[in-house]
Amino acid sequence: MNQNLFILIHNLSGRFFWLDELGIFLASYYTYVLVIIALALPLAYKSWRTSLLFYCEIFLAGILSRGIFTEIIRFLYNHPRPFAVLNFTPLIPESGNSFPSGHTAFLFAIALIIYFWKPKWGWFFFISGLLVGLARIYVGVHWPFDILGGIVIGLLSGFIIYYLLLEQKNKLLNK
Repeated sequence: MNQNLFILIHNLSGRFFWLDELGIFLASYYTYVLVIIALALPLAYKSWRTSLLFYCEIFLAGILSRGIFTEIIRFLYNHPRPFAVLNFTPLIPESGNSFPSGHTAFLFAIALIIYFWKPKWGWFFFISGLLVGLARIYVGVHWPFDILGGIVIGLLSGFIIYYLLLEQKNKLLNK
């Protein structure tokens, strides 16, 4: 099922130049745009303490998901990327193990934190994270289950950080 779904999505590549370019942008560069937006969102609060707590939650959720959980799993579980298994050249260069998707884990972790602070922006980040995940399948560097694993790790990381700092947030906002 994982391979069949991958083939279904990836086989769309190479048909339209504009779609390939969009896939490459979403898979490689859109995350940077999202990070800039995420860094701007806490600036809307008048209190520097509130902004700082929002920044801390985003930063810690991102580090936990991408820098810790994803790397531990990749160290313990060797799962080759689709282009290595199916012997083709992906649209973007990538190396290392495939599972889980670090991009998706990172984006869903910060999306959940942003959702808790600013729900409308949170939904924007969830949809954007899903688009990045689909694009990474499209360009040939991730399996669909890698994306699903990244979503689970990202959400788990976001919940952990949110609940670890919830008491601080409640104290700060209920002053």
